[in-house]
Amino acid sequence: MVKKSVRDCLRINTTEPTSQAIAIAWEAKGFSESGLRRVFSSRQASNTLMLKSSLQNPALRKRARAFGRLVRHSAVTPRTGETHKPKLVNNGQLGVTFIGHASFFVQIGGQNVVIDPNFARWLFVLKRLRKPGVQVRDLPPIDLVLVTHAHFDHLHRPSLRAIVQQARRRGANPPVIIVPHHVLDLVADLGFDDVVELDWWKSYRHRGLVTTHVPSRHWGARIIKDSHRGYGGYVLRSGKHSVYHAGDTAYFPGFREIGHRLSPELALLPIGAYNPASFRNVHADPSDATRAFLDLKSRWMVPMHYGTFRLSHEPIEEPLQLLEKEARAAGIEDRVVVMEEGVTQLF
Repeated sequence: MVKKSVRDCLRINTTEPTSQAIAIAWEAKGFSESGLRRVFSSRQASNTLMLKSSLQNPALRKRARAFGRLVRHSAVTPRTGETHKPKLVNNGQLGVTFIGHASFFVQIGGQNVVIDPNFARWLFVLKRLRKPGVQVRDLPPIDLVLVTHAHFDHLHRPSLRAIVQQARRRGANPPVIIVPHHVLDLVADLGFDDVVELDWWKSYRHRGLVTTHVPSRHWGARIIKDSHRGYGGYVLRSGKHSVYHAGDTAYFPGFREIGHRLSPELALLPIGAYNPASFRNVHADPSDATRAFLDLKSRWMVPMHYGTFRLSHEPIEEPLQLLEKEARAAGIEDRVVVMEEGVTQLF
């Protein structure tokens, strides 16, 4: 574990994406907000020319057209869903509230944890299709924030900043944030009480709540050039309760090891962004998630990473439909809990 104070590493990543990175941003989910502004600004003709030059490549043109279809489909799709106030638990209960996409509010061991918070209405040019189930102002004081990797749909700086600002408005200390290794510089300036970087299989204890960073099959670059950044999932444990958040991941044999070493009671597993088939190199489809759940030997599965942002080309309703079939075939349909955004579930 690498534990540093915010003031020890107050630096901002200023690496710019290449024009090729912009063209395939929908696949990598790794493009820079400042970079996008520059590329699409008429005042930055050189970057625009670079983009046009890159798009002479037929493969990149095909990817750019596919991304354009995602943008158009998202823009004309009505945003649905409702916002709720989370139910607060007591007596050592485990409470989980699905915010949307990969974002969760978890109450465990008497502490309040937010994982991969993203409350954005738009992810750059991609419209959010489901409202966040919870508003920041309706969350209780947060003790810990966990970020699984640096991709923009998981590490959303405005949402992280809003959590810190809400704590300050209440006169409370900001929470501690836990990130994978080499991600500290992306959050160090946001005002968290402390930033903790973890490598795989390393743990951090916060007043009796143990958080362990675990492997995944994905990648960590926020933009194309910073592939040194870490990524993975987390297992939280306090007393008899434990929760595994897989982050983004494809299926890999590591699920079996995570289950053997940490035995998480509840598994939050991704099921979307798998079309075209090449996406399954880094994302799980419902069959992969079912197989992962069986490897983990967890008691409950909660699906995530579907329906909120249109990140790939499967129909928006397909992941849950396929998951129902896969769970029935595996005989685990009574152990899969599909959560409504904002509605707290006790486990």
